[in-house]
Amino acid sequence: MQVFAILPAAGLGTRMAGPQPKQFLTLDGVPILIHSLRAFAAVPRVTAIYVAVRGTEMQRVQAQIAEYGFTHRVHVVEGGDKRQESVAHALAALPAQPDDIVLVHDAVRPLIDAATIERTIDAVAEHGAAIVGLPAVDTIKQVERTAHGALITATIPREFVVLAQTPQGFRFSLLQSAFAEAANDGFVGTDEASLVERAGHPVAVVHGSATNLKITQPGDLELAEYYLRKRSH
Repeated sequence: MQVFAILPAAGLGTRMAGPQPKQFLTLDGVPILIHSLRAFAAVPRVTAIYVAVRGTEMQRVQAQIAEYGFTHRVHVVEGGDKRQESVAHALAALPAQPDDIVLVHDAVRPLIDAATIERTIDAVAEHGAAIVGLPAVDTIKQVERTAHGALITATIPREFVVLAQTPQGFRFSLLQSAFAEAANDGFVGTDEASLVERAGHPVAVVHGSATNLKITQPGDLELAEYYLRKRSH
């Protein structure tokens, strides 16, 4: 059984309001994307890693991969305008068998650890599909959006809610089938699990970590620097 990792990295990262996409910003002097690649490259069970980037960024990413010594395990494919497109392009490039495992990870979650990746692989091997998630700490309110703002319609018990992270992992045939169904129906999901859920397959949850944060806004970069320093000490 082979394990493939896909890192969609074609986003523009507009919420960072910077001159370049957030996956290319540096964290402790190293591009965020490289931190994410290192995490998966450190897991021997991961056969190969596929990074989906914009066509205009392919040369830059290939140069970074060469600079940091990932050339033998990392492959670059052209991504699309949406995450789902990017993952679909990478899926099409995988030399995978039906029972192989595919992990999809946000390129801008640079602090994912090897133990969580390993647990996700084990959960996929057992259940066919699994995501990393965190129990909700805050009270969750369901709302209705109106012209005058949001109005609460229900309070959702916390025990019924998890906050989805990545990696999200699936048997190759299951993910391929879910993507094909979504494409045929013109459905765009918020993550890979939403496509698999829609196809009727149960998805297990692996316990995640607060340090596995997604770099979305400027303050997230500072928090990631703090976690990285704490980890190194």
